[in-house]
Amino acid sequence: MPLSTAAPDALAAIYAKSLFELAEAHGGPQAVAQCLDELEAVLEIARADARFSEFLSSRVLPREKREDSLKKILSGRVSDLTLRFLLVLNDKERLARLPAIAGAYDRVVQDRFGRVEVDVFTATPVSADELRSIRDRLASILGKEIIVHPYTDPAMIGGVRMRIGDQLIDGSIATRLRRMRDQLATDGAVAVRSKASRIIGN
Repeated sequence: MPLSTAAPDALAAIYAKSLFELAEAHGGPQAVAQCLDELEAVLEIARADARFSEFLSSRVLPREKREDSLKKILSGRVSDLTLRFLLVLNDKERLARLPAIAGAYDRVVQDRFGRVEVDVFTATPVSADELRSIRDRLASILGKEIIVHPYTDPAMIGGVRMRIGDQLIDGSIATRLRRMRDQLATDGAVAVRSKASRIIGN
């Protein structure tokens, strides 16, 4: 069974809040950021290695055996706090939900520190000046520090598409053309039906 790709939910938020409070008490903002980096690193390995992903999420593997393996694999590579948190998830059989929990933790971190991460998609790479302009405009609108992650999507004709949390703001030309096409199709069908009704009525 692969790792869950479900969006953060109430359960994920509870675990995320608990980890944030522990990290903040343990070492302040630095420990909070370190936990986030380490969770993302573990997930990155799982995304790149199907066997590791299966190891984390398998319900067949006994918890005790997975706990021993987690300690051997991650001891000295992640902080004690992150390792203990992963061991708690393993004990509760929640490791399969790690992506959702990590996503919820990221939200808590961004909200508490007044930062917002934004994924920016364009058809071709944008310059540093363009990224700075996007960041500054979003910062003035949202009133928070903006962290921009640029991506290129060759399928886009032009324009910009942004993802802020769960919200997708799509200003790409391809999307606008598709909306125009759909509107023309709908309006056109209405116009044809209207004209047909007038002809039949005469």
